[in-house]
Amino acid sequence: MKLRNVLKAAALAAIAVPVSGALAQPSKSFPDFSSSSFGWVGMRGVAAMPGSPSPVSQDPQRPLVPNNTGRQPTFPYADLSNPNLTPFARDGLKKANDLSDSGFAMYSRASRCWATGVPVALNSVVQPIFFIQTPKEVTTISQGDQIVRHIYMDVPHSPNPKPSWYGESVGHYEGEWLVVDTIAQDTRTFIDNFRTPHSDKLHVMERYHLIDGGNTLEAQVTIEDPASFIQPVHLQMRARKAQSPGGIIESRCADGESFNPFGQKEEPIPVASKPDF
Repeated sequence: MKLRNVLKAAALAAIAVPVSGALAQPSKSFPDFSSSSFGWVGMRGVAAMPGSPSPVSQDPQRPLVPNNTGRQPTFPYADLSNPNLTPFARDGLKKANDLSDSGFAMYSRASRCWATGVPVALNSVVQPIFFIQTPKEVTTISQGDQIVRHIYMDVPHSPNPKPSWYGESVGHYEGEWLVVDTIAQDTRTFIDNFRTPHSDKLHVMERYHLIDGGNTLEAQVTIEDPASFIQPVHLQMRARKAQSPGGIIESRCADGESFNPFGQKEEPIPVASKPDF
């Protein structure tokens, strides 16, 4: 069965599930982000919530020029003067900046087919993310490379979860909000597209709800890691509804990224050391 048909069947099954106390706590209803005909595409820009330290941002001496502006695009280049950075985080960001200075093309990890981790996965500004909601699990599928994330509902964290690319996510509903708690992320991921490093203590809380009459998905995100930030950072991210009448489009990232026609130095795409089957 094609993936788009699987997604459509799962979405219809999720809609047909009766609302129960296991689904929504304490509310008797829950927010519905799922559909077989639309996904969510991140809007550019991440804003700090009131009272929060600023997230890592572009060095003002190296302005970021996006694509399709008529000018030569540039890459992320972190402002190392952010006062909320620890020496560990600043050193990691300096290494990324140094790579850029050496002529390395600092494409996003997602564009090079690497798993991005959380919260970077929320801010997909090209490929839509689809939600499937059932009583025991919320599953998100990114159209880009069909990346799947599992959020297990109304259960506690495991006593000693094994680190993984997207960590262990558990969630619950609070009225109109989906609340997600993620720990145990692989330290080969980064906190943001500037490549802020993190430790195994990284803790991410996400709160999702709908605004603008259901046309915008808003995520309020808290990022805690004493190895990287002096104080926790509280961010707001938004995604717009992206219509996809035919459902999710099957794609394989590595098909388009194995060859660089510009001859740039860049991060290699991941290669499995052994087959999955």
